[in-house]
Amino acid sequence: MDGLRAEAVSRYLAWAKLHSNARFNLASSGVLDYPLAELPVDIEDLEIGGTGPYGYQPLMERLARKAAVPKECVVYTLGTSMANFVALTALVHRGDEVLIERPAYDPLLAILDHIGAKVCRFERLAEKGFKLGLGELERKLTPQTRLVVLCNLHNPSSALTDDSTMRQAGEMAAKVGARVLVDEVYLETLFDQPWRSSFHLGSNFVVTSSLTKAYGLSGIRCGWILAPPELVQRMWQVVDFTYGSPVHPAELLAVIALDNLDRVRDRARALLETNRGLVNEFLAKHPTLDCEPSRFGTTVFPRLRVGRADDFVTMLREKFETSVVPGEFFEQPQHFRIGFCGTTETVRGGLERLSAALKTPRQPSR
Repeated sequence: MDGLRAEAVSRYLAWAKLHSNARFNLASSGVLDYPLAELPVDIEDLEIGGTGPYGYQPLMERLARKAAVPKECVVYTLGTSMANFVALTALVHRGDEVLIERPAYDPLLAILDHIGAKVCRFERLAEKGFKLGLGELERKLTPQTRLVVLCNLHNPSSALTDDSTMRQAGEMAAKVGARVLVDEVYLETLFDQPWRSSFHLGSNFVVTSSLTKAYGLSGIRCGWILAPPELVQRMWQVVDFTYGSPVHPAELLAVIALDNLDRVRDRARALLETNRGLVNEFLAKHPTLDCEPSRFGTTVFPRLRVGRADDFVTMLREKFETSVVPGEFFEQPQHFRIGFCGTTETVRGGLERLSAALKTPRQPSR
C-alpha cells in the first residue's frame, strides 16, 4: 500500500476483512456460500491451464448470453471489485470530474481518489428511502462532468432504481457528454422480477456485476463489465496490468455454475425470502429504528433514532456478539447496515441480540 495515499485506501474493506466477523455476523452482504458438492462438477472437469488470451471463450459466450449482449461488449474480471477498478481506470483520467451518489460504496470513492479524479456528490436522501432523485442529479451535473457513478440496487440501502428513472438519468448525463457507470451486483437478487441491465438503456451506460453477492459464488470470482466495444479494448489493457491471466479452474467452475444457475438461484431465493421476513418482522417491532421494510436485495440500512449509532454498534459487538456495518463507512454515522444473507439461524440469532441491545439504556444522540 506504500504507493497509495492514505486517503485512497478503503477503510471499509480493511474493516470487513479484519474486524467484521462475530458469532452472529450481520455485516456480510453476500449470500451464504453455495456448496461445491451441489454443483455437478468432478475433478476431471477441471484443468490447470486453458484460458484464452482475453477471456475463456465458453465463459465469455455464457456471460454475453446472460446479459443479452455481443461478446465484444464483455470484459471478464475477478469479481465486481476488480470490475469497478478496471472500468473506472479506463473511464477516468486525473482531474476528471466524477459525480457519485451519497451514501456510496466506500471502495468506489477510494478508487476515484487513487486515480486523482475530482469527486463531486449528489444526495440520496434517507427520508425518501434513498431513491435516486432525478432533480438532485440534474442540479449537480455540470459541463465538466465526465462520469456519473451509481449502484443499483443501491448499496447500502438496497433501494431499486427502475428502468424509466435510470434511462432519464442516462439522458441527463448524455446532455453534458458524460457516461454512467452502474454497479449492478445486487440487482441479481431480483430473482422473481423480470429485469434487464441498464446497459441496454443508452449508449453511454457501462455496467459492472458478478455472481458474488446474489448466488453465494464469491469464491469463484466471476465478474464482468458491459461496455461499448470501443471501450472494451482499453479495459482489457487495464486488465493486463492487474494479472497475467485468470485462474482457469475458476473459469471452468463459472461455466458450470452459469449452466446450473437455476438451482443456485432457487437456493438463494429461498434463503433470502425466509430471512427477509425475519428482518421485516424485526423492523416492525422497533420504532427506534427508522427504516422502510425490505423489498429487494440482501441488506437494510436503518437509522438509530436514540443514542449514538457508533456506540450502539460497538456495544452490539462487544456485549451481544453481533456485528453490523457501521454507517460511518457509508458517510451516514447515525445509520448501520444489516445483512440478512447468512444462515437463517444466524440471522434469527443476530436479530434477537439486536432487539436485546436496543432495549439496553443509552444516552440520547447529540
